[in-house]
Amino acid sequence: MANWPFTQGVHDIGNGVYGYVQPDGTWGWSNAGLIASQGETLLVDTLMSVPLTREMLDAFKTVPGGAKIDRLVNTHANPDHFFGNGLVADAEIIGTSEAKKEMAGFDPKMLAALAANYQQMGEAGEFLYETMGRKFDFSGVDEVTLPTRTFDHQLTLTVGDKTIELTDLGPAHTQSDTIVWVPGDRTVFTGDLLFNEGHPIMWAGPVENWIRACQYIIDLDPAVVVPGHGPITERTAVANMKAYLEYVRDEARKRFDAGMDFEEAARDINMTEYRGWSDPERIVANVFSLYKQWGAPFTAEQQRGLFGAMGRYHKELAAHDEACGHEH
Repeated sequence: MANWPFTQGVHDIGNGVYGYVQPDGTWGWSNAGLIASQGETLLVDTLMSVPLTREMLDAFKTVPGGAKIDRLVNTHANPDHFFGNGLVADAEIIGTSEAKKEMAGFDPKMLAALAANYQQMGEAGEFLYETMGRKFDFSGVDEVTLPTRTFDHQLTLTVGDKTIELTDLGPAHTQSDTIVWVPGDRTVFTGDLLFNEGHPIMWAGPVENWIRACQYIIDLDPAVVVPGHGPITERTAVANMKAYLEYVRDEARKRFDAGMDFEEAARDINMTEYRGWSDPERIVANVFSLYKQWGAPFTAEQQRGLFGAMGRYHKELAAHDEACGHEH
């Protein structure tokens, strides 16, 4: 079976390894995991909010050894993977030096204020509110809880009788993207290097790093892959992500060389093959990042307007689908 059932909550992978899945996997609805062995535990990521993280920790208390979290690994610095850290502040929190630096730059009060302020932020505020501000309760995150132990490149841990290998394969999705590999159980937690059946979003790049990261994960030959978003799966999904990145890179490059601006290029790329994937508006951000990688001069205003540009694409696609009588 390629994909596991896409159902909310704890998924028992076996031998003390668990995934925690949040449908529908779109903006902010991330996955996490737990590794338990011989009375020791390692949590892989927290969630977008304190209430969601509390619900997850309560669910993990029902599995053997899951009542206490000894260590936490944050795979990267997006809020939906670390905003719940405060609930396990007594644990050792592990992340790369780069991820810690990026995490420290987040102001949770800004997201909490979205509900009140989004109308003053124009198209970008409207899209941010629709995708995140309206759906999540950011109360209880007054300040971010950062890693207490940092590493660079690679770190090997022991949890009970299990060896755990942490490897930073970024910059790609963000400035630092760590995977958590449990070789004895052939299970890998990818963070957001894999959006399973969802469009990825490349905040950092370069795209070649992300493509190499996909190949690295494939070469591990995992039996189970827990993505940052979407259903638990196997390595075919990673190959699909790699193919997506290669396709978007090649198509965007043709349009860059032809002198198209990034929004025009994003609309012009034929994404029919990925029609069933969620969050199709992210093609706009991905083309923007590619253009930036290739030397396009973007203003700070264009960078700030990226959510607005995605919002326009989202509305246009929704209107097109409604006119055609189908959903994307």
